[in-house]
Amino acid sequence: MTKKEKREKFVKAVRTELKENRKTFLVYSILRILVILMMVLQLFNHNYENVFVCILTLILMVVPSILQVTFKVEFPSTLEIIILLFIFSAEILGEIQSFYLHFSYWDTILHTLNGFVCAALGMSLVEILNKDKRIPFQMSPFFLAVVSFCFSMTIGVLWEFFEFFMDQVFLLDMQKDTVVNYISTTYLDPTKQNLRVLIPEIQSLAVNGETLAVKGYLDLGLIDTMEDLLVNFVGAFLFAILQYIYGKHGDKKMFRNLVPFLQNENKYDKLEENRADGINTDELIR
Repeated sequence: MTKKEKREKFVKAVRTELKENRKTFLVYSILRILVILMMVLQLFNHNYENVFVCILTLILMVVPSILQVTFKVEFPSTLEIIILLFIFSAEILGEIQSFYLHFSYWDTILHTLNGFVCAALGMSLVEILNKDKRIPFQMSPFFLAVVSFCFSMTIGVLWEFFEFFMDQVFLLDMQKDTVVNYISTTYLDPTKQNLRVLIPEIQSLAVNGETLAVKGYLDLGLIDTMEDLLVNFVGAFLFAILQYIYGKHGDKKMFRNLVPFLQNENKYDKLEENRADGINTDELIR
């Protein structure tokens, strides 16, 4: 098979994956239309940075299907819809519509959900290894829960690294600032003996002699980062607890709609045959 034929087959498989489940495809189509409309609006407003965000969102929305085709895993429709809504909520609502500023809990909700979903992905990686006969690899429910938790926290930390990098290199503000009314620091210790200096009840902030409209000290991203990691911890820990219960009692129905699994062989060929015969292909048999 030539490279062109392989590429065409890959693209066809991705398109098939997108249309496989009617509910997922409906959500994907609606969100895609909304993103395109938002992109056109941003073009008219000459806001090219937001146009880039819209293009990035469209690419990210296809990533789950690409991953499924590339690694031959199956994302349950519920998980795939959650991922699509997460991408839309983070990029379009959060960044362009400024939900992060208008709703203080928006970032908290997304990072908690991210912790939960990433833990599910971590669990699926180990489950797939457990079921692969070529890899003699078994893990107890407790350690499977630990791996799921650690995988999720690692993704959370890497994301905070990414935010820090973007803020430092491109002068963005992904790590949102927080106004605080006191600081405790050793940097201002005049004796240079590492003694703590407390400055309480800060009511104003001046930069280069200009007083800013800020009633306190501006913390540059540290509190936001720690809060993001904390709620990521909560989401990951919640999934790990549920995963441990699932592993101990073998209740597979609990995570059937959340954990990716290995695809059936020749899946896309069978889907095309079923569609040609008029057979509903919404649900796959594991």
